[in-house]
Amino acid sequence: MFNLRTAMFSFILLALLLLVGRLIKQKIPWCQRLYLPASIVAGVIGLLLGPGVLGAIATSIGGEDTLLSGGLFSSDIRTVWSQMPGVFINVVFAALFLGESIPAPRDIWRKAAPQVVFGQTLAWGQYVVGILATILILIPLFDINPIAASLIEIGFEGGHGTAGGMVETFTELGFDDGGDLALGLATVGIISGIVCGTALADWGRRKGHVSMLNRDVMEPAEIPDLNVLAETPEIRQQRARLLSNLLIDPLSINAAIVGAAIAIGWLILEALKWIESVTWGQMGFALFPFVPLFPLALIGGIVVQVILNRLGLGTLVIRSMVQNIAGVALDVLIVSAIASISLQVIGVNLVAFLVLSVVGVLWNVLIFLWWAPRVFPTYWFEKGIGDMGQSMGVTATGILLIRMVDSDNHTGAFEGFAYKQLFFEPIVGGGLFTAAAPVLINRLGLGPMLAITGTLLLIWIIIGYGLIRQARQPSTSET
Repeated sequence: MFNLRTAMFSFILLALLLLVGRLIKQKIPWCQRLYLPASIVAGVIGLLLGPGVLGAIATSIGGEDTLLSGGLFSSDIRTVWSQMPGVFINVVFAALFLGESIPAPRDIWRKAAPQVVFGQTLAWGQYVVGILATILILIPLFDINPIAASLIEIGFEGGHGTAGGMVETFTELGFDDGGDLALGLATVGIISGIVCGTALADWGRRKGHVSMLNRDVMEPAEIPDLNVLAETPEIRQQRARLLSNLLIDPLSINAAIVGAAIAIGWLILEALKWIESVTWGQMGFALFPFVPLFPLALIGGIVVQVILNRLGLGTLVIRSMVQNIAGVALDVLIVSAIASISLQVIGVNLVAFLVLSVVGVLWNVLIFLWWAPRVFPTYWFEKGIGDMGQSMGVTATGILLIRMVDSDNHTGAFEGFAYKQLFFEPIVGGGLFTAAAPVLINRLGLGPMLAITGTLLLIWIIIGYGLIRQARQPSTSET
């Protein structure tokens, strides 16, 4: 057990690590070239100063009783850090759609259908190749837990946030190594996404696949948010009137709105648990007790935004402020998650870890080169590379790669990428299926899961070919 003072010092140490991470990023050129977020650099520093590296070195020199045998941080601090990812991931997902303009599904599909198809193909394929690698290699040779089949999608498509939030689920399902492996894969994914994306961008320019040369590359911190519609003066005036009547600080009310989204997500999850307990759960198949809160918090955020809009209070949500709240939560999550990784676990499962890493990277790159030129009727490279980057790292990675090849947004890739998230995030990449996948593998087995994910992958490819045929019809009729 730990007290509030320990939690406070845990936050202070995380803040100091973030400052050091930012300083290192500014001073070391290769960190800048990779566009690594300061939070990842800070998390790696925390990992190096922990028991896995500094503690191991001190123990090998002076024995287990030496001062730094446990690393620079006490066990209480590390205990707090290990619990942070599962808490702060809820804040990140609750804020995802708050303050966003959510068009009708038909409008989203009309504007971003190829983007949705391509993103879904990447995501479901990560399950398929992960399951195949687990069945054919990892279980026969290394007797690994079958839940490892879900790690590519959780680590690559979901990123550090989702991987950190799933640690407790892995533990409850008896796969204690799963959280560390997922976080390790998330680190491999984001670095591979930037490195492969940068190399592909250079290749695309040389081969003429990029329509224009774009020299101005944005840092992730400079990337605009995904809210396509900018605020108008009328919205700001209406917000000012509402806040003057409420007599509350804007930061406080936006934090309260995020909290309300999490609360609604919790109520939805508890309702689903109850429904399951009185229906199919009585037959021994339990799913929702193992599903974490964060995908339901995302739905809670959408519900809160719709309610506020209906009540005429939607302008109370300041998108930039909500993003700042989520940004702080994500930084805390990433630093604490990486700093808590057990290097011993990755070392024990090193070959399996490498197999999953290589399979995941190959799938994303090869599908980008094969499927993107076919499914996108125009500007396939600019529109496809963003989804490839997101499928290996985080949303900011995808936007960064788009900016590398389309800095002035003349192709419309950014809008399609933005709208796609509304069809994407609630399901995969940290959505409901991502959260449920380890439970489904544990309950159903790898065979049925391969059938489910393989069928969904095939469906999205068929939909993609339908879009291709539809895009060719006007030109055919004209000839």
